[in-house]
Amino acid sequence: METVSDYNRLKFFPIMMYAIVMGLSGLTITYQKAAILLNFPHIIGEILMYATTTVFIIISYIYIKKFFKYKIAVKSEFSHPVRINFFAAISISMLMLAIIYKESFPTISAVFWYPGTLLHFYLTMHTISFWVNHNQEINHSNPAWFIPIVGNVLVPVAGIGFADLGLLLYFFSVGMFFWVILFAVILNRIIFHNQIAVKFMPTLFILIAPPAIGFIAYFKMFGIIDFFAVMLFNLALFFTILVIFMYKNFIKIKFFISWWAFVFPIAAMAISAMLMYNQNSCIFLLLLSYAMIAAITIIVSIVTYQTVIHIIKKEICVQE
Repeated sequence: METVSDYNRLKFFPIMMYAIVMGLSGLTITYQKAAILLNFPHIIGEILMYATTTVFIIISYIYIKKFFKYKIAVKSEFSHPVRINFFAAISISMLMLAIIYKESFPTISAVFWYPGTLLHFYLTMHTISFWVNHNQEINHSNPAWFIPIVGNVLVPVAGIGFADLGLLLYFFSVGMFFWVILFAVILNRIIFHNQIAVKFMPTLFILIAPPAIGFIAYFKMFGIIDFFAVMLFNLALFFTILVIFMYKNFIKIKFFISWWAFVFPIAAMAISAMLMYNQNSCIFLLLLSYAMIAAITIIVSIVTYQTVIHIIKKEICVQE
């Protein structure tokens, strides 16, 4: 792949880099919950908490620098039919950091949650308005469209104690409604139209996220496992099994930064499994929890290694 000068690489620093923060945040929350529910060492979650925060600060610093130096390039990303969805990864990263700090440092959690919620509200409205005001090509649709939607369901996860239940239910309702709508659109594209571009194949894992996070948010708000909660959990489990069943579609994919899309949904499934196990002590759920924790740890190790190697080779921040 052609490399460019360090000066120009800033211009091509992609908004998708925030997917790294989403992935690391998912890993961090997974180990935090494992420490509480499965007696894992607390130190793992603490180390990951600070590492994730550092990565968020570094990526934010670089992208803000890009904004001031190359506003046209940022504007181009913000009006791109695919990349526009990844801007919600900024607010999602903030919401996930709010979840990470909620138990240990509630004040820091609030510092991330309030602006993260406001920013995600704006990005959701802007993105949906963009879809409505611009005729979208069916080939532009892909699971990354779920990113601005999933963030709405994340708001209640850390929002307990920060906002009224009615407000949290607003975000939950919006997220659940558009999940159903977008799933129909994406399924139509996948089955009846051209296949998803290779570099976006990992985003198929995002199909796991809406029901898994929906389950977590519902449990956080109401503290019960009823029919609706079980349905959400089972749908998340179904999509997890589905992407495992399709493993051949992923094992030979060339590295793209979108590989980080593997991580966030697996973390959501791992946390869902642990919460469900904590409620009924089913051995299957315990095994599932351990399997998901092992999976996310292995995937993060592989993707981190590949990311570092490609950054060293200057093969990420290049013009496509």
